[in-house]
Amino acid sequence: MSNADAPERSKSGPRRAAELRRWPLLRGFLGFRLAGAPLDVLAGVTLAAIAIPEQMATARLAGLPPQTGFFAFIAGTLGFALLGSSRRLSAGADSTITPIFAGALVLLAAGGSPHFAALAATLALMVGAIVLLAGVFRLGWIGNLLSIPVTTGFLAGIAVHIAVSQAPAALGVADPGGATPQRLLALVRLAPHANLACVVIAAAVLGLIALAHKISARLPGPLVAVALATGAVAALHLGKAGVALLGAVAGGLPRLAWPGLAPGESLALLPLVLLVALVVMVQTAATSRSFPQAGERVDINGDFIGVGAGSVLAGLMGAFPVDASPPRTAIVAESGGRTQFSGLIAVAIMLALLAWATGLLRLVPQAALAGVLLFVALRIVRIGQMVAIARASPAEFLLVLATAAGIVFLPIEGGVALGVGLSILNGLWASARVRVRPMRRIPGTTVWWPTPASASPGGDAVPGVAVLSFAAPLTFLNADAFAQDFLVRAGTGPDGVRVAILEAAGIVEIDFTGAQALRAVVEACREKGVAFAVARLESVAAQEAFERLGLRDMVGPDHIFDSVAQAIETLRSEP
Repeated sequence: MSNADAPERSKSGPRRAAELRRWPLLRGFLGFRLAGAPLDVLAGVTLAAIAIPEQMATARLAGLPPQTGFFAFIAGTLGFALLGSSRRLSAGADSTITPIFAGALVLLAAGGSPHFAALAATLALMVGAIVLLAGVFRLGWIGNLLSIPVTTGFLAGIAVHIAVSQAPAALGVADPGGATPQRLLALVRLAPHANLACVVIAAAVLGLIALAHKISARLPGPLVAVALATGAVAALHLGKAGVALLGAVAGGLPRLAWPGLAPGESLALLPLVLLVALVVMVQTAATSRSFPQAGERVDINGDFIGVGAGSVLAGLMGAFPVDASPPRTAIVAESGGRTQFSGLIAVAIMLALLAWATGLLRLVPQAALAGVLLFVALRIVRIGQMVAIARASPAEFLLVLATAAGIVFLPIEGGVALGVGLSILNGLWASARVRVRPMRRIPGTTVWWPTPASASPGGDAVPGVAVLSFAAPLTFLNADAFAQDFLVRAGTGPDGVRVAILEAAGIVEIDFTGAQALRAVVEACREKGVAFAVARLESVAAQEAFERLGLRDMVGPDHIFDSVAQAIETLRSEP
């Protein structure tokens, strides 16, 4: 080939990459090269070593047989590898959402019963469909509905649920059942009757996993710890000493089947479906943003589609809803995984275990799986985040406490709903509290800057001109406060205000109520003989609202400017 072909050849790579990004399938394999396959294989083996005990433990947390945890991981990984966007994200059974639906479903059917399994599988189908459709219709913004304080409190409450649910196995006592507070009190009374062997196993597994994680997140601490605990049970015959064992695990590859739940029962699940789907979307968005590949464009909507497809497939395999996993995704990233090929390696290992080696799991002590989940519970409690929130914003720290308390003391789905409501109310409250601020020119420049309420006025003021900013969407939440603040500030000044300029860079949207408030401001200014103008209306959505709601004609096209300096220069020269 001639040298003249070289430029065209060099362009083919970027062009091909762009084509693949538009292609909806197998985007997680973008950039896969045989030369890099060993790194993906290593990451996949490490992922499997972490996931095998974790998925069994999560299935146990869900009240279902351990193999359903494997099915959830297989379905989540395959669905995401086919339709997801991220090259590293790991989807599967996740302890964040499992307590939410397990606590709700046990009120409808006995845990572990065929009816319970059908409810869980139907829930997976419905959750998956909603998350998938959210991605198709580009609703990635839903992932931002839970604020950091609310998410922190939510995770702390979930950690308490996990710890309380695993305490009976770790102590070797009968599960007292009941709501979490009553269950905790009952466990305190049962603690003196704990089986020492179970306590030692759970504590040893927890300690070994924590030590391995501290040394390196790539070490398969959970697998090693559970294997050592199983070996100890076999060597010391601890099953005869009252240590509960996992028992026979059904082998065989997963099969696809419809859950067959009655339509009425499916409809009754809808409130729970919406809550679980919201948590899945929030966690998926957070995971996608936290672990991007170098040069990879984060596509939250594409990842919603992948996780949703994984959950639908999990329902067809008779498992339960799946979620993006931050810890497992971190394992893939830290192990050098570059594409979803690492997930396929982990799936292959898990399928081999299901096909030929489930007998190895018979002697796994349930206390060991409890130790795995206790480590997960400890990891999701963000103490550092709580301290930072308490120091920076005591009011928002109350959101942490309220959400955690709601998760612990209310039925868990009610606690989740409370957390979602608090997060939304906090956002609405923050928007409603925004006030109009005066602006001053930075000396020697044409830049205008807002003056904080707590600071003494600084910078230059132009006599007879009030430059006022409003840094929020102008909506029904703050329309009245905006109008009152603007008119008060536009009417102040030693020489009287002749020109009032709304610096609108922070107004990203305007609704009908906000438009009416702005109309009232313009009319009031004109009645006082004050010229009103708008500068720096930069948001496209706000510009469209100006046209749609008739504000452009109301203000006047000749009173809408690109900059404050331009507005002052033009309006001060007017008679």
